[in-house]
Amino acid sequence: MEERVLSKKKNGMAVLCGILLLYAVSIAGIYFGAVNAYTLVIFASILVIVVATILLPGLKVLKPQEALVLTLFGKYIGTLKEDGFYFVNPFCSTVNPAARTKLNQSGDVNDSATMLAIANKATGTNMEAYNNKISLKIMTLNNNKQKINDCLGNPVEIGIAVTWKVVDTAKAVFNVDNYKEFLSLQCDSALRDIVRIYPYDVAPNVDTTGDGLSDEGSLRGSSEIVAARIRGEIQKRVEEAGIEVVEARITYLAYAPEIAVVMLQRQQASAIIDARKMIVDGAVGMVEMALERLSENHIVELDEERKAAMVSNLLVVLCGNHDAQPIVNSGSLY
Repeated sequence: MEERVLSKKKNGMAVLCGILLLYAVSIAGIYFGAVNAYTLVIFASILVIVVATILLPGLKVLKPQEALVLTLFGKYIGTLKEDGFYFVNPFCSTVNPAARTKLNQSGDVNDSATMLAIANKATGTNMEAYNNKISLKIMTLNNNKQKINDCLGNPVEIGIAVTWKVVDTAKAVFNVDNYKEFLSLQCDSALRDIVRIYPYDVAPNVDTTGDGLSDEGSLRGSSEIVAARIRGEIQKRVEEAGIEVVEARITYLAYAPEIAVVMLQRQQASAIIDARKMIVDGAVGMVEMALERLSENHIVELDEERKAAMVSNLLVVLCGNHDAQPIVNSGSLY
């Protein structure tokens, strides 16, 4: 479906003035015919009023970043995209299957559709043309959090925010049944496909790039790369719907509740091990330095057994979790 932009229809003000003039002339004609008993003049004036009333629905007002897709007896005739006051064939109808669809997103998600339906019911008028405007603004879709298994089989909860806009109104309206629901579904599907490639944290022997070599890609550590791949996957899926995905960002990432406690303990254990390793490395270096300084300065001569005892005592003091409580030996060292 090729989009056709109608740009030579901005004559709404002239037509409106003409319609008002027809109304004025018709009212004057009805008055003149009633006074002079001219039935033909009254009939002609009423006919002109009917014609002017039929022309009124052809007036369309568009604000910046709005569009109207027009069809005439089921045939697509074009799209109004530029802001202005237009006059089109009054028998044209506007099409937007997603006009009343509400998603968890910015932009067109408000109570305007509900208020419009109430107004239509109360007044008995048809304001469908105003309700069927397609927003061309950049909007943000905040999809619900999903529970997905990563490449290691661990369930994680993840949510994304996708900024998008309609770039081809004809494709958005005619190629898919409802472009908003279509976008939301494709976001869910693309998110699952990409998340299953990555582990939550860096894991050995995991290939996330597809080159056959293990790498350090992860959902937590490579969020920018993951988001870029999610955006590319979504864009590939919604191309036929006339939608451009501007950006995709991860807004929420955590282990699923059923394994969150265990994974937290695992992370704590890993942190403790790393901290202990650092403490031991530092303690060994300090003991080695102490023995070298004692030997260089000839402060005291220690045999191998006494060196072993000193090393043991220093390591206990330096690596212990509590403050040392030394025992002072006031007698001989031997």
